[in-house]
Amino acid sequence: MGSNLARNLASREGNTVAVFNRSYERTQLLVGEHPEAGFVPGESYDAFVASLSKPRTAIIMVQAGAGTDAVIGELVKRFEPGDIIVDGGNANFHDTIRREAEIKPTGIHFVGTGISGGEEGALNGPSIMPGGTAESYETLGPILESIAARAPEDGAPCVTHVGTDGAGHFVKMVHNGIEYADMQLIAEAYDLIRSGTGKSPAEIADIFAEWNTGELESYLIEITAEVLRQVDAETGKPLVDVILDEAGAKGTGAWTVQNALDLGVPVSGIAEAVFARSLSSSRAQRDAATDLPGPDETFVVDDVDAFVEDVRQALYASKIIAYSQGFDEIIAGAAQFGWDIKKGDIARIWRAGCIIRARFLNRIADAYAEHPDLAALVVAPYFRDAVAGAQASWRKVVAVAAQAGIPTPAFSSSLAYYDGLRAKRLPAALVQGQRDFFGAHTYKRVDKPGVFHTLWSGDHTEIETVPSSH
Repeated sequence: MGSNLARNLASREGNTVAVFNRSYERTQLLVGEHPEAGFVPGESYDAFVASLSKPRTAIIMVQAGAGTDAVIGELVKRFEPGDIIVDGGNANFHDTIRREAEIKPTGIHFVGTGISGGEEGALNGPSIMPGGTAESYETLGPILESIAARAPEDGAPCVTHVGTDGAGHFVKMVHNGIEYADMQLIAEAYDLIRSGTGKSPAEIADIFAEWNTGELESYLIEITAEVLRQVDAETGKPLVDVILDEAGAKGTGAWTVQNALDLGVPVSGIAEAVFARSLSSSRAQRDAATDLPGPDETFVVDDVDAFVEDVRQALYASKIIAYSQGFDEIIAGAAQFGWDIKKGDIARIWRAGCIIRARFLNRIADAYAEHPDLAALVVAPYFRDAVAGAQASWRKVVAVAAQAGIPTPAFSSSLAYYDGLRAKRLPAALVQGQRDFFGAHTYKRVDKPGVFHTLWSGDHTEIETVPSSH
């Protein structure tokens, strides 16, 4: 991804790009393979830094963690006030906040930047989410705008100054969390259709291709059709049947869930997608559980076309919930860390280049433009109506999956979240009563102000008190 990003930069008029890798052989290989790029190779940090014009800008793409710190440390030794270090890797935003604070006294700008689009996007135009200071963006903005993807609707570059210090990496983290949910939902839709209709992967690919012409149009739906059509050259079987059913993860999905817990934001659809990957890789437990009993009846649908349409509706409704939960986390993170993140701008820069690019991101941008203080994305008129129209199919699919013994954790949790959100009263009242019983955690009443505690170990009378510190 780093080499493709360098090629993208070099292809823009007026740019000369210096490249450096700790293995000079890899640097030479890149330069040799792409002479058209006119790369300036650096054999050492000193040579690399000396080749940059002032104010210097270096974009680093290395593995998150200690490796990133090591590269930053070497650059800080050689850079001067006003120079810019851009971390374009998938860094933990907490690390980005720390690094920016450590580097700031030197006068060097540190810009944590989320970049989405994979190797292809890096070369042809990614979605870019830079943090850092407004001053650094004055220099960096035109560079990033020149290489960013362009939205097909209006040609706008898919990059914006997200906010200070760790804001860029935070938003990229949430982007990846939504990506986890989106991929899991698509996989559940495929599994349901294949289990219930007996259609082959190639036939299901045709369904996804058709879906990609409507409101579900997105990069992930598009590539799903391609994956399902692929035939393994060695066995002649559909490739999806040859791939081991253990999904890997790089950590950003887990970070999304962990930080949502810290922020008190429910992202249940994203969480279940993360856990689904963990379960898929729990081979010992899965092997031990293969003879656990399930439904007695074989799952076969009567009306195939109607069932496929129900699954499509359920997928769309669950997808809306995933994005709604993701934007809730962005809003909470912005409040917690003092970032002025414009939600509509985030939706706009995700319209092209990134992995979760989709047609309905325009609807999200419009929703926040019309109502900047939306309590939740799902209550915006367009999305409220979309879910209202899909909910009958959504409920039917979740019920059928449960009866058939087909796991649909993302579909199911998304529906449960939706019902919890719209409920006028939740059983949390009982939970709070239990907490007060065993831990004197107190409770509030619906009929009068104040904080109360029942003397459960005494005469069960109620007293007004102050909130528990626990």
